[in-house]
Amino acid sequence: MKKIVSMIVVSVMAMSLCACTGKADQSASAGGSSVQQSEESTEQLSTDSAAESEAESMEESATRIITDSTGRDVEIPSRVESIVCVGVGALRYSCYMDAADLVVGVEDYEVKEGMSRLYNYVNFDKFKDLPVTGTNGEPNIEEIITAGPQVIVMSSYASADADDLQAKSGIPVVMVPGSDTTLDDNAYETIRIMGELYGKEDRAQELTAYLKGIQKDLDDRTADIPEEDKPSVYVAGVSFKGAHGFEGTEAYYGPFELIHANNLANTTDQTGAFDIDLEQVLTWDPEIIFLDFNGMSLINEDYADNPDYYQNLTAVKEGKVYSQISFRSSASNLETALADAYYAACIMYPEQFSDIDPVEKAGEIFTALLGTNPYEDLKEAGYEFRQITIGE
Repeated sequence: MKKIVSMIVVSVMAMSLCACTGKADQSASAGGSSVQQSEESTEQLSTDSAAESEAESMEESATRIITDSTGRDVEIPSRVESIVCVGVGALRYSCYMDAADLVVGVEDYEVKEGMSRLYNYVNFDKFKDLPVTGTNGEPNIEEIITAGPQVIVMSSYASADADDLQAKSGIPVVMVPGSDTTLDDNAYETIRIMGELYGKEDRAQELTAYLKGIQKDLDDRTADIPEEDKPSVYVAGVSFKGAHGFEGTEAYYGPFELIHANNLANTTDQTGAFDIDLEQVLTWDPEIIFLDFNGMSLINEDYADNPDYYQNLTAVKEGKVYSQISFRSSASNLETALADAYYAACIMYPEQFSDIDPVEKAGEIFTALLGTNPYEDLKEAGYEFRQITIGE
């Protein structure tokens, strides 16, 4: 009996030992599985991180091809984050495109605040301390390289050769036409190319639609006015290569062209701005005269010496002399030219523009192109839409 009991005890102990051993094995197995899963998770995180870094690296090094206004295929970064502009119009239209923050260097005249160039005036804090990378379309290649832009944006008004500048700087150069008038094909083409260049296609479409709307509005109101119902007009004091007095005028003056004005300078053989024989103005005796503020000091000086000349003009005697806010400074400033067109139209065609407040319209245009309305600043500086008495 004792033997039997002993055997039973031994058997029970053996069974208990086996059970404990099994649990230990299971526990060990489970522990091994956790370690393996942890190692696999760590490896996966490492793989994901490496993939993200590789993707970021590829994005930074990736490029694309853009065709510029001269038909050149230029390889540029996939995402352009820094630029230098060369030649008049390149920086102006970049500002219209909300790309002022990309600029890392400017031409010398941009570090001087200029109210006659509103794109400079409203962005001056961004430009004033930037390195000077050229002057009036002549690039300083060493300074451009030091500034380190990803792309050089050059207008057709620059004096440099795009391929030569690109070869010497090692920086891609994209040409845009720029524009020295109002809403011509070059203006729209500049906007289109910059939209693609800066990855701002939506802004380009928005701006183009707005400007075409302005163009259509002016055209719809004025295109069908009979010639005999249009007053004869003369614009004086127009700037070109510096300030000019009463003799400084312009054939096919941009704001007048948009509103189909009877511009007497168009009857000459001239195109663009020029100095006219003042006796011809007396012969024309325009019904309405507009004066560019840039030439006002010269006009007033001449009036002091020759008051009889001016008093022989019907428009002067009848008080039909009005302002134009200077829009040509380093080529045409589009926002000011469009505002001038609406003001001139309100004077020439009061019936067709009876619903337009030219000051409000100027504010709308300034905000659409510049993101802000500096009209009150212009007014405080003496530039505003108003009737003018020559000599005061």
